[in-house]
Amino acid sequence: MKKGDKVIIIAGKSKNEKGEILEVFKATNRVIVSGAQKVKKHIKPKSKSEKGSTIEIESSIHMSNVMLVDPKTGKGTRVQKKIVAGKTVRIAQKSGQEIK
Repeated sequence: MKKGDKVIIIAGKSKNEKGEILEVFKATNRVIVSGAQKVKKHIKPKSKSEKGSTIEIESSIHMSNVMLVDPKTGKGTRVQKKIVAGKTVRIAQKSGQEIK
């Protein structure tokens, strides 16, 4: 999984949602997907004149609950790696197309 990949969530409260990977945490095997796994965060007021507020942010999700989207069909697919012209390329297992 890389930043910018199009993915579909296959488990959890955001199941079947599609989005783009915003950030990858390799040490914990987690990713942040745009528009999915939203949680509410409460913000304290910084001064007496301000009010506190609640915002929604994307939370991280484990990599095992995410699949890359096949560029041809738009469904989730596994990934193969092949060497083409001396470079390692990721290929969608279902359609055989290259993932960019």
